[in-house]
Parts: sequence; C-alpha cells; structure tokens
Amino acid sequence: MAFDRRTFLGTSAATGAAVALAGAAAGPAAAASTAAAAESGSRPPRTYAFTVMGTTDLHGNVFNWDYFTDKEFDDKAHNDVGLAKISTLVNRVRAEKGRCNTLLIDAGDTIQGTQLSYYYAKVDPITARRGPVHPMAQAMNAIGYDAAALGNHEFNYGIPVLRKFQEQCDFPLLGANALDAKSLRPAFPPYSMHRLRTPHGRDVKVAVLGLTNPGIAIWDKANVQGKMTFPGLEEQAAKYVPKLRSMGADVVIVSAHSGSSGTSSYGDQLPYIENAAGLVAEQVPGIDAILVGHAHTEIPEYRVKNKATGKDVVLSEPLKWGQRLTLFDFELTWAKGSWSVAKVSARVLNSNTVEEDPEIVGLLSDEHRKVVEYVNQVIGSSTQAMSSAEGPVKDVPIIDLINHVQAETVKGALSGTEWASLPVLSQASCFSRTAVIPAGKVTLRDAAGLYPFENTLEARVLTGAQLKDYLEYSARYFVQTAADAVVDPAKLTNAEGIPDYNYDTVYGLAYGIDIAQPKGSRITGLSFQGKPVDPQARFVLAVNNYRASGGGAFPHVPQAKQVWANSDEIRNTIISWVKAKGTIDPSQFASVDWRLTRGGVPVF
Repeated sequence: MAFDRRTFLGTSAATGAAVALAGAAAGPAAAASTAAAAESGSRPPRTYAFTVMGTTDLHGNVFNWDYFTDKEFDDKAHNDVGLAKISTLVNRVRAEKGRCNTLLIDAGDTIQGTQLSYYYAKVDPITARRGPVHPMAQAMNAIGYDAAALGNHEFNYGIPVLRKFQEQCDFPLLGANALDAKSLRPAFPPYSMHRLRTPHGRDVKVAVLGLTNPGIAIWDKANVQGKMTFPGLEEQAAKYVPKLRSMGADVVIVSAHSGSSGTSSYGDQLPYIENAAGLVAEQVPGIDAILVGHAHTEIPEYRVKNKATGKDVVLSEPLKWGQRLTLFDFELTWAKGSWSVAKVSARVLNSNTVEEDPEIVGLLSDEHRKVVEYVNQVIGSSTQAMSSAEGPVKDVPIIDLINHVQAETVKGALSGTEWASLPVLSQASCFSRTAVIPAGKVTLRDAAGLYPFENTLEARVLTGAQLKDYLEYSARYFVQTAADAVVDPAKLTNAEGIPDYNYDTVYGLAYGIDIAQPKGSRITGLSFQGKPVDPQARFVLAVNNYRASGGGAFPHVPQAKQVWANSDEIRNTIISWVKAKGTIDPSQFASVDWRLTRGGVPVF
C-alpha cells in the first residue's frame, strides 16, 4: 500500500519504502550481545535502536548563501546554513542507521527570513493561480521530512500563504495549540504517528506532537485575530500526550516552537509562556524527548526531570538556519509484549563539515538565480557610504535613514487629519550589524538589508512621560559601566541577553544614556527641538507592528492609540522611498541626537 504522508490524525505512517527486516538492528553491539547470550545459554534481550533527526528555525535558507551580501554565507564562527547542507548530513545518518530506522522532523519558522522566501511569498507568490511551489516545500519534500511544527513566523505573510505552503508539503504541519477561534478545534493536525518496523516484537509507534508559540496572537495579530487562537503549550501537551499513549504510542516526541528558558518577551499581555519547552518537559508526564525551537540558541542536549514520573526528558535545540542537525538516539527494549524506552541521548552535527547536496542545489538552482537577479537590481544611488557596524553604541546615519523614511511616511499619511499637528517621532533598532549602503549605486538588496524582518508600520500617540519610560526600558540593553572603568564596545551591549533588535532609538528627540547609572535611571537631557520634553506633551511615534503589538514588552505602546497603520513591509517602504528619491543624501536626514554618556561626558 502506498504511503501518504498527508494521512495523519489517528493513522500510522511507515517511515520509508522497502524496509529491510534483517538489517533493522544489526551492528557490532547486537552481534556481541547475541554471542555473549549464546555462551551463557540465556536468551538475548530484544532491543531496537532508531534516530530522530531535527532542524528548526530554517527561516527560508536553502543554500549556503547570503542574499543581502550577494555571496556565500559566513560568520565569525564560520558556520554554514541551508537545507542543501542539512540534506547531506541527513543522507549520511540514513546511510549509517538505515533509512527505515530514522525520522526527520522540524520545529518551525520555515517560510520567512531570506529574500528567497520573501520572493515566493510576495514577488512571485505561491498563492497566485498556477503559482510556483515554495522552495522550502520543494527542498523539504525532496529531503523527506516526516513532520514539522508551525513556527510563529509561518503566519507573517498571512494565513492564505501558510495554507498554500501546507498544501504543497508532503508532510504534516503540526500545531496542537493552533485552534480555530470560533470552534476551538485544531486548525492544523495536532500530531502525526509513525510506525517503525523492527526485527522482533511488534512495530514501534512514534508519535510527534507539534506545539507552536502563543506569541503569534500578539506578533501577527493583524493576520490571526478572530481567526485563530493559541493557548499555552503545557495545557495542550497535557491534553494530547495521554491520548497519544492510549493510541499505542511507544515513544512520544514533542516538536515545540518554544524556547526552554521559561521566559516571555511580551510581558503579561498573554497568560501563556513564550519559551515553555522546559516547563512542558517538567510538568507533562509521558514525553520522551523535545525538539526545541524559536530561541535561536544551540543546545546539544539538556535534561529536565519530570515532576510526576521522576524520569529525564531529553531536550535539544539545533542552531538556526540549518547550521546544525539534532540527533536523538533512542534505545528500546521489548518485554512483556511491549516496547519501552531504555535510553535517550541527543547531540548535534555541524553543517559546515559537509558539502551541499547536489540534488537539492540542482532542484532549486532556477529559483535561486531569479532571486539573485531580483535583489541585485539598482534602485538608486548614495552620496556616501554608510554602515551599521557601530549602530548599537552610536547614532549612525544608516539607522537615521530607517527612521527618516518611517517618520516621513507617517507624516504624509496623517496630513489633513486631526493628528497632523502633532510632531512625528520614529523608533528603529540596529537589526543587522553588517548592513551597508555603499557610495554610488544602491541595489535592492542594499536597501532590504537594513530591515531583514517583515514588520509593517504603525503610528501611535504617546506622551512625553511615556516616551521617557520607553527610552529607559530600551537603555537596559547597556551593561552598567562605572565612570572610571575602561569602556570596551564589544562588551557594552546585550545586557541580560537583550538582542540588538530589542534596543530602540527614538528619532526626533535628543537625549543622553548614562551607562554609569542603574537601569531605569539612565536617560538624561531629554529634549525636543532644543527644549526639555513636556511630560504631558503628545507625540506620534512611527513604530513597527512587532513593537506595537507588544514584542519586546516595551511599555505603553501596545495600549497607545493607533492613528494609522500600513500593510506594506517597512523594508518595501524603504525600497520605494529610495526609488522615488533617486539619491540618498545623509546630510538631509542624519544627525547625532543620542549619545552614551557618564556623568554628562560622552563615552565616544
């Protein structure tokens, strides 16, 4: 009978064709065990070993290529990225273990992140009549994924794009806590069941439960409000794990697009934890392993003791973009008519140790070429070069460019309205420390590189006092540094693990950030047009939808009055602005309005 990967919910699935019974558990360890048992006259234990491979946060990476720099991807650690590399690792594991003894799953954030994925969502969309097949679906189908959890970024382009991607995948997209808002029934398959053939005893049934991030309700509110709701991971895991066990699952694996730290980046706006994988392991009995996603960290193996059973649950998070492949190695024993898990361990493989799989490269070479041509089209010029390298510690022109475009866009949108008389400010972050606008010709990829996220633009009304709170919160990003201490820019930022994208500057105000002071007491000399900011004065803040929806838990903005919103990505707004102006001239918009200080003395 042909295997249909789309048959899940209450069904079992074989994991490969032509399963070889004799080779399923063959190997030196099995042979030694049999020989020892023969000498002693005892019956050897019946065992079975298999491996579950996992990726997460692929973010549209098929090739080891950076579309923003137009060259092979590289970073300080010389990591490589992409599914073409992952495919080579997967093929090696399957060759070693036997394909029938492996599964391959993913923990979400698949269709957003590169210009490749953007192109097939917006430029040549998969939703068009007779539209293309998404490159990520093509690659993952060819590699042979068995299941994937939904990530929060799956919803960035709207539900129609996600549904089309789902239709194009030969494997289920799982989300036990993605519910239809009206019926509260699962909007996606909650789980998939997979059957592994063994050389003795009955087949091993492996259940994969998919859980996604409740933050979707905030971060993609415009796309999901009134359509879907996202309850907590622990709540839904507690509902489904017993059900999976009652269905005969010998092994239960959770694929969770949720970090392991137990923290949230959106404060108390939702009653659910963003990074709840560790809590799921601790609180829900019956789980053997969790593939962790969302946090973009590398955790080869992390063990959490379940409070009810006292057993260890093994967690692993492979590094983002296809830089690592997790391997969960399971050892099972057969006794009294059932299989039980005797041992679980986890490790990661580094994709920079292998070449790209030529099959995947050949499969998507045309799509890659189209996107390279698209991002390299010239859209304007710049009178001087600009770089974001010092953006986290200095007010640099390239960040001013983002803010200027946002403020100008909002001013134009509010013209002729009751809000037109209010001054317009703008917030932005240093989203990439490698963004560059060259002197001379500027390409689409140069402009797009300033804003790697699919955020859209809004306008909210805040008071002077609220803006000061906002800036104080943002300034937590800096490590407190005594007035007489040596300042090392490399060690000055990302205090408390705060990422660069959660440090905002506000364009249109002038202020100092005294890094010698404790957090909450750092903003000095806050002024507007040369005068101290009146706490009661009202301003319009041009702000991205992630921040306006509560991302980063910045104060006041989510509750502030929205006076305008746009559905186009800020990245496209910047590209359109450059095309319309023709020339980028920093002298028309750049100024040093904020500085790091200590006791009133600038640090730089």
